[in-house]
Amino acid sequence: MGAMVTDLNILRQWIDETPATARQPVLFIGHGSPMNAIETNPYTKALEAMGKMILEKSMPLATLVVSAHWLTLGTFVQVAQNPEIIYDFGGFPDELYKVQYPVAGSPEFAKETAELLPGAQTATDWGLDHGAWAVLKHLFPGANIPSFQLSIDLGKPMQHHFELAGMLSKLRDRGVLIIDSGNIVHNLGASIPMLGRGDKNAFDWALEFDGWVGNALQNGDYSKLVKYENAGKMAQLSVPSPDHYIPMLYSLGIAGKAESVNTFYESVEYGGISMRSFIVH
Repeated sequence: MGAMVTDLNILRQWIDETPATARQPVLFIGHGSPMNAIETNPYTKALEAMGKMILEKSMPLATLVVSAHWLTLGTFVQVAQNPEIIYDFGGFPDELYKVQYPVAGSPEFAKETAELLPGAQTATDWGLDHGAWAVLKHLFPGANIPSFQLSIDLGKPMQHHFELAGMLSKLRDRGVLIIDSGNIVHNLGASIPMLGRGDKNAFDWALEFDGWVGNALQNGDYSKLVKYENAGKMAQLSVPSPDHYIPMLYSLGIAGKAESVNTFYESVEYGGISMRSFIVH
């Protein structure tokens, strides 16, 4: 298994030093297996700690989630008053399909979001997929912060997503916590045999690419991450399709030039699934 880091000291310093009037941070969460929704492990404990710190600093008025699991042609914002939980997976224990997260939607903020994005449309035929609720369940277990989702337009290039994200920055000053949920390395085909055996060891190429991304994050070299294909074979193996990678670009596109990016959880599991999660603040 790859290196695992849960460094909350940096986050505690952020809590202590950031003025209470500061705008909301941005989170990128590597969500991994749906089973994390019902498990207790170092990863879920890191999410719980992060959620408590955010609530301690400032109570978000709503959360906007960009999930790897709402893929569309065109850009859509979910405006449902009471979004349904979507169990968008199969073959898992019955317990997982009984999980509830009865959170309200935020039609007002959702409509405001749609107005910020050129050509965006509103939608009510989508709820909260597991890229959203399985993460929110650990961050904010009380389900007391309204939540809505923004879709990913798979017909657009990486630069489009990075630039579109920048248009969402205003929401942070309005009390909206933006959470981007995917996986930097997500080669499910290569990982399924490892999952079947319960083997959490990481492939070398997955560790290499995850580390390459980590270095670019630390150095603020976001343009390199937009053009990740230039990293060669390790990128091809780590990102066989861009759906789980794109949410990270939203976190970086929203980031201000003077803001820090701090990884608060890091691991590569089951061969080719990166759980790296970070905060922009």
